[in-house]
Amino acid sequence: MDDPAGHQLVLAQRTRDLQTQFERLLAGRSEFVWEIGCGHGHFLTAYAKEHPDQLCIGIDLSTERIDRATRKRNRSKLPNLHFIQAEARLFLEALPPGVGFSDVYVLFPDPWPKLRHRKHRLMQPDFLRAVAAKAGPSARLFFRTDFEPYFTSVEHSLGESAGWGRVEDPWPFVHETVFQARADTFHSLCARPLHRRKD
Repeated sequence: MDDPAGHQLVLAQRTRDLQTQFERLLAGRSEFVWEIGCGHGHFLTAYAKEHPDQLCIGIDLSTERIDRATRKRNRSKLPNLHFIQAEARLFLEALPPGVGFSDVYVLFPDPWPKLRHRKHRLMQPDFLRAVAAKAGPSARLFFRTDFEPYFTSVEHSLGESAGWGRVEDPWPFVHETVFQARADTFHSLCARPLHRRKD
């Protein structure tokens, strides 16, 4: 039997846990590089090595993936890199006011290819709006997938209603992920927020 009250209590506790982590990790910073669905941390670890002055945070739903990513981070001794187990929407809601992203990377998310499952895709207009609301004025969103219908869907979602406009900016950092290495081909885009963050 569903327990809505119990579910709300769990969400409230997870939000408090995230807020506690933000207090420790942000240390007065107002922006960071965010990777959604960081997997085992290959991309963001390489990025953090090349950008030691930038705070980098990766999230994933899988405890096992976060554990492996954190071990990779510890071996590389990267104080500017952190991995957190979190759902992307809850992560956004828990962010302190005035804190947002300099860049956001979404690399090879689950495409949910079956029609009845597409509602589970991360890159939906409502989510894009929520991310845009927390994006810094010069932020960019980088998206890459090997599933062309998903790419086309995201292309169509960009615009005023989603808070993003596609641009042809070059990717500032490229590191081949496990999924990218397996893909015969893939599609990429970059977008910038259409409005300045208000908080």
